[in-house]
Amino acid sequence: MTTTTRQWLLADHPRGRGVEDGDFQLAETELPDPQPGEMLLKTRWLSFDPAQKGWMENIADYVAPMAIGDVMRGGAISEVVESKDGKFAVGDLVMGTTGWTEYHISNGAGLVRVDTELPPTAMMSVLGTTGVTAYCGLFKIGKPVAGDTVLVSGAAGATGSVVGQLAKIAGCRTVGIAGGPDKCKWLVDEAGYDAAIDYKAGGVRRQIKEHCPKGVDVVFDNVGGAILDAMLGEIATGARVVICGGISRYETGDLPAGPKNYFNLIFRRASMAGFIVLDWADEFPAIRKRLEGFVQDGRLAYREDIQHGFENAPQTLKRLFTGANRGKQMLEL
Repeated sequence: MTTTTRQWLLADHPRGRGVEDGDFQLAETELPDPQPGEMLLKTRWLSFDPAQKGWMENIADYVAPMAIGDVMRGGAISEVVESKDGKFAVGDLVMGTTGWTEYHISNGAGLVRVDTELPPTAMMSVLGTTGVTAYCGLFKIGKPVAGDTVLVSGAAGATGSVVGQLAKIAGCRTVGIAGGPDKCKWLVDEAGYDAAIDYKAGGVRRQIKEHCPKGVDVVFDNVGGAILDAMLGEIATGARVVICGGISRYETGDLPAGPKNYFNLIFRRASMAGFIVLDWADEFPAIRKRLEGFVQDGRLAYREDIQHGFENAPQTLKRLFTGANRGKQMLEL
């Protein structure tokens, strides 16, 4: 007996502009019965990340390019509803990059069982790509030591909020950059940042100098552009600059010009490095357990922004680029 499923397909490459409704097409298709060794999975929650726009543009060469008509790529938590001696049992929740589809057939490749004492959605937020990205970027590249000042852009986002808290656990002073007084208040009151900078108030470099009078030892950048330039202007001797993302470029078709203050890397004998978190995939299970322990002992708080309804997937993705989301962006089907 076949299964009917709705899917969101890529209809255009949004280069040089923001994501639009016309970039997606809602389609309906029939799935065959699972064959021996396969499973039928029902999507329960979809995950949304800024990197998805880069995938749509085919600007990210660490993943396969997307063609018009492909099912929109994205992570999800799914429930096994039928199994023909598959890798997972009926009722299991599994996580993987399965795309914007209500149902799908899988042999289990690339999927991991949702294994946590926290709510299942934590596997896509604090224990998911955002959490392990924060952990690996900070500790593998930033290498903070107790007493360092750590400055995070996009600090109220799902990744940035975890970075600041992990830096506090490591004994650092943390300063976050976010947009608007509400986000800045949340950073200090709930995410435990020592200080917050509202970039919408202007004078970002002046504010950095005020809150980081001895310079910045670790920069964790999720934004790029003018914000990165301001941060580079205030780095301390021996600073480590971690380039995680660049949400400021997602409205343009080109990569941003290099920061004017990059010569400070010479003057301060500093280093700047980018990373792809998949390079440490073998360590993800151990990192997840450590992050879960931090949540359970009260040292790591996280927020999830869960929208509802499969038909709202495009609008949910667009929330990332307007700053409408509060915490890790997901959608419940």
